Amino acid sequence: QVHLVESGGGLVQAGGSLRLSCAASGRTGSSYLMGWFRQAPGKEREFVAGIRWNIGSTNYADSVKGRFTISKDNAKNTVYLQMNSLKPEDTAAYYCASRRSRGLGYAVSDYDDWGQGTQVTVSS
Repeated sequence: QVHLVESGGGLVQAGGSLRLSCAASGRTGSSYLMGWFRQAPGKEREFVAGIRWNIGSTNYADSVKGRFTISKDNAKNTVYLQMNSLKPEDTAAYYCASRRSRGLGYAVSDYDDWGQGTQVTVSS
């Protein structure tokens, strides 16, 4: 099992920036892909961005392309989500997740381990 801890959430004005971090520990060698998801009140948890540990290739939800950037530091077993030009609709709890299998992962069910989440609130 991979243990994940998110940090970096907070309150920011529209147009501002935040950087989220996700520190992984435990059986990190079993992790192939890391993803960021978010869940707003009353809504389903949705995919935001993903990155592969080995080759670093990334993928994004259309709603965040050009504004959010996912990156990693293999030496620190940490994944980041840089969020720029934030909008009120980005307000949600943000979760990082780890997937063991190869291939893309866009669904909640594609991931094996989850963090507890960090709250991001964007005021208008």
